Amino acid sequence: MSHPTLVPDPPVRERRFRIGCIGAGMIMAECHLAAYQQAGFTVAAIASRTQSKAAEIAERYGIPRVHENPLALIADPQIEIVDIAYPPDLQPALIRAALRAPHVRGVLAQKPLALSLDEARALRDEARAAGKILSVNQNMRYDQSMRTLKQLLDQGVLGTPVFAQIDMHAIPHWQDFLRGYDRLTLSNMSVHHLDALRYLFGEPTEITSITRPDPRTEFAHQDGLVSTTLRFGNGLLALSLEDVWSGPRAEGYPDDQHIRWRVEGTEGVARGTIGWPTGEPSTLSYASRAAKGHTDGRWVTPTWDTMWFPHAFIGVMEQLQYSLASGTEPALSVTDNVRTMALVEAAYTSIAEGRTVRLPAVE
Repeated sequence: MSHPTLVPDPPVRERRFRIGCIGAGMIMAECHLAAYQQAGFTVAAIASRTQSKAAEIAERYGIPRVHENPLALIADPQIEIVDIAYPPDLQPALIRAALRAPHVRGVLAQKPLALSLDEARALRDEARAAGKILSVNQNMRYDQSMRTLKQLLDQGVLGTPVFAQIDMHAIPHWQDFLRGYDRLTLSNMSVHHLDALRYLFGEPTEITSITRPDPRTEFAHQDGLVSTTLRFGNGLLALSLEDVWSGPRAEGYPDDQHIRWRVEGTEGVARGTIGWPTGEPSTLSYASRAAKGHTDGRWVTPTWDTMWFPHAFIGVMEQLQYSLASGTEPALSVTDNVRTMALVEAAYTSIAEGRTVRLPAVE
């Protein structure tokens, strides 16, 4: 058997830039900073809404400077990259401040980039006008199973994709700030999966979404459990399910939270898991009859020790630093992310109007 070479984690090609981190919550503390420490990236300063919380995180990671607030960090002339982990209603103002700062060369923003597609497009255009790199943290593209699946697809091991599915039965931690929005699962969970499907297969031509409320989520929300079907130009049918209820959680009900995925092609099949709900590495297995990657009817299962959280965040920050150093487009560009935002917006239109939405050509 001749197996393709699969690389679950990208190499670190660039680490020279000084990073200023905005936010001191779970994502920053447990993912961004844990990853940067492992990779040897330079975090020069941190700030958050609560200075004392930022100081705690700074002490934990040996960050030399704590600023009074995010705008003070952005004004720090030592900062070359502004890394934001902040609520999406507050994020655009911080991005714009960073774009105005002459010493800031790049910005890493969270998804969703903004609360509306129009504002996301405006931020894209303002970054372009400022000559600054704006990148969006679609970190599931750096999950190890998604990266190796992409490599199998690009190498033709699975042939032409016929069917794909991401099947989630897991309970996200909804941050408190989401209570003030009218959008929930599509903007904050499905966005991972819809972006991953774009990364793997390109631009879909149709989207159909349906939803029902989540019984566990106590605050008002437009979209709870969500099921989305995508159709692509080559005939590929893809399903994305976000079951954020995942069954009752009480004594006598074993916890079986999981995310599984499957891709079927004309020459092979791949299947795997996303390890986030259980804190384990993601997995991938494949079987192929293609000339390259033929498995003689057996399932092949490569292994790795790294995980989506936190290790994927190494690749996210590295691709921005490499973009700055090389003068090339970042792998996670704001232009590309606006297309994911447009897909999410089309899903909300599908739900509101009870119909399939045909998607326009790529902008």
